[in-house]
Amino acid sequence: MSMIQTRRRFLATTALAGAAGLLRPSPAAADDERLETTSVRFFKNAVICVAPQYAAEALLRAEGFTDVSYVEVQPADEVPKAIADGRVDFTMSFAVNHIQTIDRGAPITILGGVHIGCYELFAREGIGSITELKGKQVGLQTGSPSLLRLMATQVGLDPDRDLRWVTDPKEKPLELFAQGKIDAFLGFPPEPQELRARGAGHVILSTAVDRPWSQYFCCMLGGNREYVRRYPVATKRVLRAVLKATDLCVRDPAGIAHRLVDGGFTPRFDLALATLSEVPYDRWRDYDAEDSIRFYALRLREAGLIKATPQKLIADNTDWRFLNELKRELKA
Repeated sequence: MSMIQTRRRFLATTALAGAAGLLRPSPAAADDERLETTSVRFFKNAVICVAPQYAAEALLRAEGFTDVSYVEVQPADEVPKAIADGRVDFTMSFAVNHIQTIDRGAPITILGGVHIGCYELFAREGIGSITELKGKQVGLQTGSPSLLRLMATQVGLDPDRDLRWVTDPKEKPLELFAQGKIDAFLGFPPEPQELRARGAGHVILSTAVDRPWSQYFCCMLGGNREYVRRYPVATKRVLRAVLKATDLCVRDPAGIAHRLVDGGFTPRFDLALATLSEVPYDRWRDYDAEDSIRFYALRLREAGLIKATPQKLIADNTDWRFLNELKRELKA
């Protein structure tokens, strides 16, 4: 696709945001609070469910940022680590990934939840529940192995003894499942959308609808602790832009899907549109971000996957001030 076409699509997305009222000057931008920095960096990879941070560029520029960049980070489970390493300033990532990276000492501050479940556990015909995966081969390509462990533990399985893990990317677990060579596969966008498009298997658990997972945020926005501390005005404006972009994903999934393709964030429009149409982006005002951290931290600690207590994680590594202010400001 030519640069002209890409620019046209970007301008179309900008126009849509303006028409939706999302580019109106924010209260912070209109008063005397000056940005402490005009630079912000996010990660970039093939994960589609984090579309709001990809779609936020025009909104960030409306907030006063002049240097908005996206840094390649692979694989998905390395994304929170990129904050700790100083490669990016903010990132949306699965709450479990944030928590485990923080438990290892990463200087991350979690700022708010963006959307609920996007993980789906697929199984071949004849398997109808997680308990039936005992002794079976379960694949995982880019998602969180810890989530699968928690799912197994919840129904009484020992994830080490009862599951036969297929996680080596060189083996292409998704392809093995699509070909019927392994029994189950845990994926997140665009993997579930691809499996549905190929008619492979059926879903036995969706974190968007199945309890307890559907009661908590999946992807949450985290920031580098030093950036958040030094630049509180910038931090609030980043969160505002991402949350406005989340609303835009609900209002015009097709337009945002085009933006993702044209921006080089994902190659397939059909999978991007399916993701944006299926992931519940309309719940960020309703769910409790702190409760989500508490839930996952408790499950991870019970499973021996982290050492820190939920109370300590919340006290030392979360900051809900900006989210609480924006919930009042950005009413539906």
